[in-house]
Amino acid sequence: MLIIRPITRTDYPALMQCAEASGHGFTSLPINETILRNRITHSQASFNATVTTPGLESYLLVAVDSDSGQIVGTTAIEAAVGLDAPFYNYHLSTVTHASRRLGVHNTVKVLTFGSQYTGETELCSLFLLPEWRQGINGRLLSKSRFLLMAQHRQRFAEIAFAEMRGVSDEQGNSPFWQWLKEHFFSIDFTYADYLTGIGVKGFIADLMPKLPIYVNLLSKEAQAVIGQVHVDTRPALQLLEQEGFSCRGYVDIFDAGPSVECDVRNIETVRHSQLCRVDIGEHSSQHCYLVSNCELAGFRAVAAPVAINALGQAMMTADVAAALNVSIGDEVRLVAQS
Repeated sequence: MLIIRPITRTDYPALMQCAEASGHGFTSLPINETILRNRITHSQASFNATVTTPGLESYLLVAVDSDSGQIVGTTAIEAAVGLDAPFYNYHLSTVTHASRRLGVHNTVKVLTFGSQYTGETELCSLFLLPEWRQGINGRLLSKSRFLLMAQHRQRFAEIAFAEMRGVSDEQGNSPFWQWLKEHFFSIDFTYADYLTGIGVKGFIADLMPKLPIYVNLLSKEAQAVIGQVHVDTRPALQLLEQEGFSCRGYVDIFDAGPSVECDVRNIETVRHSQLCRVDIGEHSSQHCYLVSNCELAGFRAVAAPVAINALGQAMMTADVAAALNVSIGDEVRLVAQS
């Protein structure tokens, strides 16, 4: 059984393992001990803070195999981005150039530099070790964030979004960045991506073109990857799309991967999750639910069969209740899985 819980200081080696395995373009998991240890410390402080409106809090979760104790994945929620450092993106839009006198009418796409998501909640750092990408594991890791957000609504913004990793090859070369590099930056994608991951973002404002970029002036290779996702990111994107997330034209400034967003109230797991009182015992139900307790610092989430009785109680086995740290009569939040 996988258990999702907040990260602790002793989880650092496993977090570094995830960072090393995540590959190029995974900005939120830089291979940097100081940054990762600081993320753990900040997450612990956020889980223990009293919060009435979203701010600089960061909630970092890990997936733990209950049998071995091995940490096999991680994910995170940034309560509100762009409050302490700019959060940049491009917006892909369409403009028309026309002359009635000449009978010319051209429609072209442009990329406009900006910071659309300032103050919004970001879903990030979703990573599962390859050997654990099976069954319901990825779905549990992704959707556990929404159970947490549904239960502690005041800690998160009205809009949640996620930046999806864009197209790059095994060496970390991005066709989109290659064009930017040649004309504006003169540094490799992997280095620029690493600098952003460790919070060194000043070079972006210094060197990034401020005027809109006409897409048809980019290389054919760069044009082809705008709004496209890395092959390893497609399952994560599909999960978010099933939850109601969609792209409104915003893409990453480095690899042009899409950002997808949704009003938190309209996220499927948030909308359909319900609170139930716990009952513990054996049952024959095969209906799988994603279930979390209602704690914050003690948050736990699992995927398990649960039987909802006529009184609206959630009947679960003793091992599931133990994984959630709940007793008879406690409340849990759950959502059915098809």
